[in-house]
Amino acid sequence: MSPGQYICIPVVVSFQNGNSRNHPEDTHFTIRENNYMQSVLLLHKFQICITCIFLNKCKESICVVTNMKISKYLVLFVVALACLPLLALAFESNIADINSKASTQGTIDPLPSWNEGSAKNAILSFVENVTNRSNPSYVEPSERIATFDNDGTLWCEYPDYVQSHFMFDRVIDMAPEHPEWNDTEPFRSIISGKRFASNNFSAKEAMQIYVTTSSNLTADDYMSLARDWLNISKNSEFGMPYTRCVYKPMLELLSYLRAKDFKIYIVTGGDEDFVRAFSNEVYGIPSEQVIGSAFKLQFIENNSSCSLVKLPEILVIDDGQEKPKEIMQNIGHRPILAYGNSEGDIPMLKFTTAGKGLALGLLNRHDDPIREYAYDNASSVGRLDNGLEIAGEWGWRVVSMKNDWKDIF
Repeated sequence: MSPGQYICIPVVVSFQNGNSRNHPEDTHFTIRENNYMQSVLLLHKFQICITCIFLNKCKESICVVTNMKISKYLVLFVVALACLPLLALAFESNIADINSKASTQGTIDPLPSWNEGSAKNAILSFVENVTNRSNPSYVEPSERIATFDNDGTLWCEYPDYVQSHFMFDRVIDMAPEHPEWNDTEPFRSIISGKRFASNNFSAKEAMQIYVTTSSNLTADDYMSLARDWLNISKNSEFGMPYTRCVYKPMLELLSYLRAKDFKIYIVTGGDEDFVRAFSNEVYGIPSEQVIGSAFKLQFIENNSSCSLVKLPEILVIDDGQEKPKEIMQNIGHRPILAYGNSEGDIPMLKFTTAGKGLALGLLNRHDDPIREYAYDNASSVGRLDNGLEIAGEWGWRVVSMKNDWKDIF
């Protein structure tokens, strides 16, 4: 019997008078298992009710027949009436056990990889408030929008962005078709191995590498290349595939929000098709809920077929102030939860928490040199300095990966 079911107690009481007439009284009481006091009160009401019926029947029978004979059914009734308190005690034991089990089930931790503390409490409290219809901060499911950065927020970005490694490998793979690169920077340095990290290149050179390795392809072709590369590439520090260097506490948070009817978007500075190549498999977030940097597209029609090709022209670099712009253009709603880890995420958090209703902004702080890395304001990758200074002013929660997370991966 599961919690929330009902128990029906049918009681049939028969009286027999001198005229051998039957007067059945059928009484049904319904008792909810998870409310013992209500059960006891109903049983006592039942007892009083039956007693009144008994007395009335006796009076009626005495008036009609002077030699009333108490039937064997009446005797059984009196015995049953005396046993009602024992029945209540039996219900007490059963109901207490059911309530105990329900209480245990109700305390299942949706964020087991998070340590108890202000960050976890803030998340749980926020979600409870916006999903409870009786709370003034309640938000309809259609407006429960949560936006997450990717690099450094959902998966490891240090010591260099995963997409940067992909682009460098793409240069090497494409080099045989471009012999001129042997004498052309920045490609010559990548081929020779002289430069192999994002911070080794200027912003202009980085854009040149991005455009060269990511354009003149359909989105499907590009995503196929990205998937193939991810399947064979590993994080050199942890010896795991990049798609396994995903933060376990963040996966739990994504699952928790989905269970509470949040619609989750990734809003990333990385190429949106690169992230779409693995977002559904790794995060459970479909490609249409990924917003990122993108190229202009060209519609190409060839006889009975047509396709969209990524032109070597950047449409948007989805970082900084571009993030809230892209959120409104693609979603059409201001989020009520935003989660990032770097300066490029600050405008997204400001936009989210500047709304009228209850909102939550969160920042990952990479401060665990033992289990991952420790970096923030001194890093060229995932730099976070101003965000730490203004977090209190804006009411954001800074999540210490060292202190707030039991597990990293």
